[in-house]
This record gives sequence, C-alpha cells and structure tokens, in this order.
Amino acid sequence: MKNNNRRIFGTDGVRGKANIEPVTAETALKLGWAAGYVFKKRNLQPRGYGKHKIVLGKDTRLSGYMLESAISSGILSMGVDVLFIGPLPTPGVAYVTRSLRADAGIVITASHNPYDDNGIKFFSDDGYKLDDRIEDEIEGLVFSGQIEKIRPSAEDIGKAVRIDDALGRYIEYAKTSFPKGMTLEGMRIVVDCAHGAAYKSTPCVLRELGAEVFTYGVNPDGMNINRDCGSMFPDNVCRKVWEHGADLGIAHDGDADRVLFCDENGSLIDGDDVMAIAGIDMLRNGALTNNTLVTTIMSNAGLDVALGKAGGKTVRTAVGDKYVIDEMLRNDYNFGGEQSGHLIFRDHSTTGDGLVSALQILRIMKSSGKTLSELCKCWTRFPQKVYNVRVRDKVPFEKLDGVMDAVAQAEAKVGKDGGRVLLRYSGTEPKARLLIEGRDIGALEQWGRTISEAIRKRIGE
Repeated sequence: MKNNNRRIFGTDGVRGKANIEPVTAETALKLGWAAGYVFKKRNLQPRGYGKHKIVLGKDTRLSGYMLESAISSGILSMGVDVLFIGPLPTPGVAYVTRSLRADAGIVITASHNPYDDNGIKFFSDDGYKLDDRIEDEIEGLVFSGQIEKIRPSAEDIGKAVRIDDALGRYIEYAKTSFPKGMTLEGMRIVVDCAHGAAYKSTPCVLRELGAEVFTYGVNPDGMNINRDCGSMFPDNVCRKVWEHGADLGIAHDGDADRVLFCDENGSLIDGDDVMAIAGIDMLRNGALTNNTLVTTIMSNAGLDVALGKAGGKTVRTAVGDKYVIDEMLRNDYNFGGEQSGHLIFRDHSTTGDGLVSALQILRIMKSSGKTLSELCKCWTRFPQKVYNVRVRDKVPFEKLDGVMDAVAQAEAKVGKDGGRVLLRYSGTEPKARLLIEGRDIGALEQWGRTISEAIRKRIGE
C-alpha cells in the first residue's frame, strides 16, 4: 500500500524528538500494530516453534521504556509474540533476530543523536534493514487507520518473553569474527561507549580476548547517551589514549553501529582510513568480492586512488548506510561503509557493527605487527575544501548561468590527478554544498571561490 502524502520513515527508520510526533507512544502503538500484521502476513507459517515472534531491543535512552511498552502492546495485540532483549547494540538486535529465527527485529534508538531524540528501526527476518516497499505498507496501514480495524480474538493475543542470554549470544557471535587462536594479549585499548548500548558488550569482548581495557562512557543514566562522549566527540578518546599510553582508542555512538578510532599517537582515524586499511588487506588476501569497495559520495577521493593502486576499485552511493547496503546486496559485494564510521563487513554482519569493525582492525594490527598509525600510511588523503552557500531558492544548478560551466572547468583541472567536485543542495537547510578535492590546495581554493561566487550571484541570500 503506497503512501504518497505523509512520510515518517527516513533513511534509517523513524526518528525525532521523543514524545513529539512521530516518536510518541500513540504512533509507536500503531507501528506495533502494523508491524505485527505485516510481518505475520509475510511469513504465513512462523519461522520457529509456536507463534510468530518479533525481537525488540533498545539503547539506553530514558524514552526507550515508553516506546518499548507502546510498540510491544501493538505487536502483542496482533497475535505476535514479543522477545524483549533489553539494551543491546543495533547490530546485536539484527543478529539475535536471525539467531532466534524471529519474523522481524525492532530496535528503539536514535543512534548518535542526543538523549531527547529517539527512533525505531526495523529489520527483516534475515537481519537486513527493511526495503521501501515494506516501509510503505506499514506507513499506509498507520495513516489510513485500517490497522485499527484488524484485531485477532482474545485467545490469539501474543505473549511477551524476556530473553536473558541475548547479550551473551551477541558477545559470542562478535568473537567469531576474530581469528580463532589469535588474542589481544599485550594490547592496551581505550574504549568510549558513549553511555550507550555497547557499554557492556565491547569492553567484555576485548577483555575476553586478552586486552587491557580502559573504559569510558559505560555508566548510562538514560540522559547522558552521546553527551560529550563517544564517536560524536572523538577528541576525548584521543586524549585518553595519550594519557594511558594505549595502543589505540575505540569510540562508538549510542547504538554502536559505527566506530571511530584513535591511533597510538592520539590522532583520529575515521571510516575512510578503516576502509583503506581493511580494503587493501582484503585485496591482498583475495577476500574482497569482485575487488570492489562500496562507499558514499562523501568519502575522500584518495580512497579511490589507493584501492586502484592495490588492484581494486570503489563504487559510490548516496549518503546513508542504507544505500551502501543496498548496493552491496545488489551486486553481492562484501565490504563497504561511510566516512562517519558505519562499516559493513558482510562476511560477518548484515548491518554496520562497531564492535565487529573494531575486531577487524585489531586483527590486521596483530597479524601485520604494525601500529595503527603505520597501517594508515597505506593511503594518502586528498586535500579537501568544503563551501556552504546560503540560497533563496533551490533552483537546479543546470539552470543557473555559469555555475555548471565553472564546475566543469574545475573538474577538468582537479580531475587530472584523481580529484573531484561534488555540488548538491542540503536536504535540511537552505544551502548549496560544494565539496572539492584534489592534490593542489591552491587550485581547490581558487575553484571553490569561483563556483561559490557564481551560485551566490544567482540565488544567494
């Protein structure tokens, strides 16, 4: 059922201010109704014993209790059982959904956003995020009111069960992504879990593999998630690495589907660095499917050059890990990610997993005997300039005299050495965004000013 008028699903589920539409108990109840009905209909027979069932997890936000109760009530009223797994990283919810042969998985989280935001993400029974058709069907049922007329009889109402070993299941699963027989003994690691969903799992796995772990952001109180900590404030973990004389630092966001690193010198290591290190390592070992790395248009152009020199290539998508995963599934690629630290090692996980990604970098460090700073020398980041121009109207750039001519000239100049020009409108602000990369910083500044001024003359505020 296509819904053309209203849209509550974004590129990563439903998200917004808690207790303000659409992130309210009322809408969560309706989403539970709709999800229970849709997933039950998709699989006429339950995947396991008993009734159809949906796994329900969350991060550490205060509003998670409210939304958990509301959405579970909706699911139960549709004759579907709910499996509560409590606070667990988003990739943990995806894994437990597959492990327990559930019909779907739901995680209540707003990822890297402040505590007063929250959201709802859905996974199919295979642990992958929903495609647009299923989201449209759920939205259609919510907005049409049709779902309120569909009620099973009293004897068919679902039952709620708490899965006490969900955390242990995820910990053991994550450890299987690390080579058997290899340990982290002798390594000193700083971990910042952002007072979020990974506050138990990541420190536990690292310690069980033999590392000495210094933990931060592991005391959630419902309101301190992502507050001046974690991957949104990586300077903290970089400072702590220096203070402890650690080998590296690991920083998660609130639901731990992303990770950033800090090397032994206190320098930040982002998703582009990780994709270069892991991509080249996988090429060297014949493990990168079709010799292809999937990333977004925001990743540095130096990544293309580095992969090319190593015998591989990159494929770029729109911004958002959803689009990266879609491209990976379409062409059966096994590694991709974003500069922000969303990394998908599809041989191990169906979604971005900050812990699994950290273990892959640690594996490379241990097997190569190199420090993280040494591994980062496998590629050279291109200089990059970013310009934001406030605009009156978002007129197609092709209709603005002189703008695309300037872009073409800039591309011809910086493109000779593998650089690029990216011009787009912001999706949330009245701004034109220009990203220009290349080896010559002087040329970048010259063309950046030229293109920005051309836009400003036509539609600037």
